[in-house]
Amino acid sequence: MLGSTHGTLTTTSRTARVLACGEQAAPAVHGRAAPAEDVDVSGRALHSDVPDLDRFFRPSSVAVVGASDAEGRPNTGITRQLIAWAERVGARLHPVHPTRTSVFGLPCHPSVADLPEEVDLAVLLVGDPTPVIEELGESKVRFAVAFASGFAETGEAGAAAQQRLAAAVERSGIRLLGPNTNLNAFERFRDDLDGPAIALITQSGHQGRPVFTLQELGIRLSHWAPTGNEADLETADFISYFATCPEVGAIAAYVEGLKDGRGFLLAADRAARNKVPVVAVKVGRTQAGARMAASHTGKLTGADEVVDAAMRQFGVIRVDGLDELQDTAALLARARPPRADGVVVYSISGGTGAHFSDLATAAGLQLPTLGAAKQAELHQWIPDYLSVANPVDNGGHPVGDWRGRKIIDAILADPSVGVLICPITGPFPPMSDKLAQDLVDAAEQTDKLVCVVWGSPVGTEDAYRTTLLGSSRVATFRTFANCITAVRAYLGHHRFTADYHSPFEDAPRTLSPSARKAQALMRPGEQLSEHSAKQLLRAYGIRVPREQLVTSAAAAVRAAGLVGYPVVMKASGPGLAHKSELGLVKVGLTSASQVRDAYRELTDIARYEGVPLDGVLVCQMVARGVEMVVGVTSDSLFGPTVTVGLGGVLVEVLRDAAVRVPPFGEDQARAMLGELRGRALLDGVRGAPPADVDALVEVVLRVQRMALELGDSLAELDINPLMVLERGQGAVALDALAVCH
Repeated sequence: MLGSTHGTLTTTSRTARVLACGEQAAPAVHGRAAPAEDVDVSGRALHSDVPDLDRFFRPSSVAVVGASDAEGRPNTGITRQLIAWAERVGARLHPVHPTRTSVFGLPCHPSVADLPEEVDLAVLLVGDPTPVIEELGESKVRFAVAFASGFAETGEAGAAAQQRLAAAVERSGIRLLGPNTNLNAFERFRDDLDGPAIALITQSGHQGRPVFTLQELGIRLSHWAPTGNEADLETADFISYFATCPEVGAIAAYVEGLKDGRGFLLAADRAARNKVPVVAVKVGRTQAGARMAASHTGKLTGADEVVDAAMRQFGVIRVDGLDELQDTAALLARARPPRADGVVVYSISGGTGAHFSDLATAAGLQLPTLGAAKQAELHQWIPDYLSVANPVDNGGHPVGDWRGRKIIDAILADPSVGVLICPITGPFPPMSDKLAQDLVDAAEQTDKLVCVVWGSPVGTEDAYRTTLLGSSRVATFRTFANCITAVRAYLGHHRFTADYHSPFEDAPRTLSPSARKAQALMRPGEQLSEHSAKQLLRAYGIRVPREQLVTSAAAAVRAAGLVGYPVVMKASGPGLAHKSELGLVKVGLTSASQVRDAYRELTDIARYEGVPLDGVLVCQMVARGVEMVVGVTSDSLFGPTVTVGLGGVLVEVLRDAAVRVPPFGEDQARAMLGELRGRALLDGVRGAPPADVDALVEVVLRVQRMALELGDSLAELDINPLMVLERGQGAVALDALAVCH
């Protein structure tokens, strides 16, 4: 864990942040109807507002509705805490209760309408906050907090009550935190810590405790937003706000459910543009998406896979454990940007160094081999029989002289090194004490990241409690895994933001001519025939084989002559999926007699299976290539999503696919291919030529445009297989399935 009572791992300001805390950089559209120029072709917002939450966290005046000082009442303890909080933030507090004249010596008012001034924040200590909301709006209250439970968390009746509450909030014009929230926003934050802070967002108050207690290790926290049921204010609102606060070095979030997918992505985009890291625990990994899909694409990605991809796409760092959340957020909040991506492991034990290096390499960290000159320099102080290539094994850190510091300084001076990690598996005084001090002293003199893993289960040693946690420049962890997770996130975040360009800036705002052609093909509530689905692809410039739709054997023979032998013949009809399984595909036909026989067989099978046809397709045979699948599905949270993966008949067995949420650019389309386990197939294996990756990327981008423009009409699209030919020869959609909303 990063530790310090004062100071910080970074002293430089984030120059990319051009906004004051809460200042709006774009028209306010999140949660409200957006102007036409601020929506893409699908009608989704391209900008979100930044709620001016300054007056929520630092109000000038506060009303406590339902305040009490009666002993034994739950509201009494809450009122007492709010009075203390108001004093700390310099706010005037006004108790409100219909039958009391004073509360804790403060004048009490019978209603909000009777308050002596307009208030910034109303805290509602009432069982049903809905009737109070209208009164708050009439009194021009800006914010309210509802602690009451019994809403959406309790079932259908509670959900209906929450809808009524949300509607009242919308009419009133106020912004509401809750219901079913708690007092975390009004905690006592330490004010004796400096440096960049962590801003915390949690839907469960208890789950934020590990991050909040980082203050006891010298890590500053600036805000805590317990969002509760999110009837109005939600996680995305607080991410947008915190991303504009100059004191916030990182945002840590515990998320149980996202209320608005596009709103979340717009907030994450704002954080990425401002170079503010967002670290999140998102529960629900094991919940299978409730999707009944006709297409292969729809079966390849569940709801959580879409959430995971969307977070990665916009730079949100997803972790699993609360310990990972606190360690990763602390490092990202306070460490300077890296000078290099190289990681060097420095250890007093060859076994420890090898173990840590294995784990770090498996996690994707780069452990460069130090050059011959650097190794020779290190061997001035380390015996020749010990390896110093990386990991650097010192055989026992020098205790009695200056050599230990020389070793550390020499490693940090290497231009390929951006991070030095020293795993100390247990205390070994005086060696571990001297090692800890040398690491701290070296860290004070470098702008590179120095990390220590203190593996002792005791954690009471002076080297840990005083030397390491007392340093503002050393990142200290308790486990190998958390150190590796945090360092990987740190390097990845800075790589991501260095080249980040908001995809919302380039999102299409006007419909293309292709959209008008495609809309004429759509049949609401129906699955299109393969022939119609391929016409849809043609409308968007996606190549399909030469083919003709025929309704007689004689016409099939004529079509084969025009298409050119050999040919493929396939039954085509609305609602017909997975034709191969029914024997409705014939491949490699080379003569008129074969074509006539195939036509009769296909139509006979269709009659027997009760499958209605619009005809039989006579198709060009296409050269072999890499079979891929590209498609569109509709996610309940994010809307249309685009998937690419290995295709063919084994697509659902291989389940090798990547997904993105539009809008995205060419860089993300190429990154999708990089996520595939079978990516090497596109580069050519076992003598096969490299595939036309550029053509595949172009198809993905054209399918994305289709998803954006037809999102309200197109429920699913499945191009499988998309035959990607060798480099320079393009890609051809051999089969397609489309389902209309």
